[in-house]
Amino acid sequence: MAENRIWAPWRLKYVKDADKDNEEQCIFCAKPALGDDETALIVHRGEHSFVILNLYPYTSGHLMVSPYEHVGRIQDIPEETTTEMLALAKVAMNRLEGVYGPQGFNVGFNQGRSAGAGVEHHIHMHVVPRWGGDTNFMPVIANHRVMPQSLEDSYRVLREAFGDEAEKPG
Repeated sequence: MAENRIWAPWRLKYVKDADKDNEEQCIFCAKPALGDDETALIVHRGEHSFVILNLYPYTSGHLMVSPYEHVGRIQDIPEETTTEMLALAKVAMNRLEGVYGPQGFNVGFNQGRSAGAGVEHHIHMHVVPRWGGDTNFMPVIANHRVMPQSLEDSYRVLREAFGDEAEKPG
């Protein structure tokens, strides 16, 4: 039987960096501190929280809303931060609709490793645009996702969509 191969050279960085994700430095603390939003993939900054592209997205345009404060549980987020995070998620959904035209969204938190949190000590909200055909045979049969847009292109169009005059939460 012939062996089937799917070439995904972009995955090499993920494989090489897999152990780095488990190091002590929190990505949701480190990325805003970089001072380079393009490198960090931060598409918008609020007063208490920010919107960032997921480095390992489920779909194109997969965003996360994270507080600047290193907090691991929703219950521990200050009220003004919770309010801003939800408002930024709404803005993100509006921007994603304008850029990608999704047919729906998955929006939510994974709190704790048992709930699927990849970064369990810094709570963050996922905003995932969805389409009727985005889960096709590739993830089901081959355990691979096909991403139709690079992260760099996603950053460019979403940063432009948020712009300096982005709809302010609140």
